[in-house]
Amino acid sequence: MNKLILATLATAFTANIAIAQSVAETNGILADASGRTLYTFDKDASNKSNCNDGCAVTWSPYLVKEGDRTPANFNVITRDDGTKQWALNGKPLYFFAADVQAGEVKGDGKGGVWHVIRGASKRSEAKPAPDSQAADGYRFFGSSY
Repeated sequence: MNKLILATLATAFTANIAIAQSVAETNGILADASGRTLYTFDKDASNKSNCNDGCAVTWSPYLVKEGDRTPANFNVITRDDGTKQWALNGKPLYFFAADVQAGEVKGDGKGGVWHVIRGASKRSEAKPAPDSQAADGYRFFGSSY
């Protein structure tokens, strides 16, 4: 069951402009509208992606599409190639190529630097790593910013 976390990203009409993207909490993990799991990368700097070239083939950035609107807690960063990428509280967001079906989390913990984003409903069940940081209902695992 999907729980809509960010209504401002849901498909809606505001002044006759469709908001193209939605982000939902699926089984306690942040995912896009199609259920693809979103990840963060410990080697990124705040508001700066350090996953480019070959890295971005395996870990594709969650790109901003024309007409998308920026909701609270999300921001848009500019990648080295000039494309625009979504970030949550300054943490760039990615998909993992091996996650071929909705809800898969095959990239969680890869290399000790790739992590899913746990939603607010799982916060009490999950045991956060000592260096994790809660940000507006989401729990980031790995290096804190």
